[in-house]
Amino acid sequence: MRPLHYSINISLDGCYDHQAMGPDEELHRHAAETLARADALLFGRVIYGLMEDAWRPMAETGVRPDGMPEWTVPFAQTIHAAKKYVVSSTLERVDWNAEFLRGDLGAEVQRLKQEPGKGLYVAGVQLPMALAQLGLIDEYEFIVHPRLVGHGPTLFAGLPKHVDLRLVGQKAFRSGAVALRYEPVR
Repeated sequence: MRPLHYSINISLDGCYDHQAMGPDEELHRHAAETLARADALLFGRVIYGLMEDAWRPMAETGVRPDGMPEWTVPFAQTIHAAKKYVVSSTLERVDWNAEFLRGDLGAEVQRLKQEPGKGLYVAGVQLPMALAQLGLIDEYEFIVHPRLVGHGPTLFAGLPKHVDLRLVGQKAFRSGAVALRYEPVR
């Protein structure tokens, strides 16, 4: 059975506004390694669109947008090559090595988890919230940045019941960010 991993960058005060946290080479390398350990990525409509807009052009053309450092290229190539499943009732088509995941979310994700392979990866906020409610996430990784944002949405706001987690790993980065990996207590 393939485990489902979730990873997200957050501030110390729990906000997930990715523009409020400055990525660096070490964090990009970590993100590319995380994605490379998955057989497929699960995205909702918003994250699929954001990732496609940000990384597809660079991966396909080899041309980095102005100001985009060279060290972002491996991440762009990794996400570009990855198989993607998109959960959306409003998008009409996807084509970035992607296909729709439609129907009963829990049953469809369980089906994907039953397939052989290394694992699945989910990103974003709304889709992971639904998957957490269904008890389908096998590992949570919170990359906590040493910054207080003081505004914006917080992660898992409105979760109807708590999810108990146990720490299974941690990694400190030179920037002061810390990746904390947890598994649900079942």
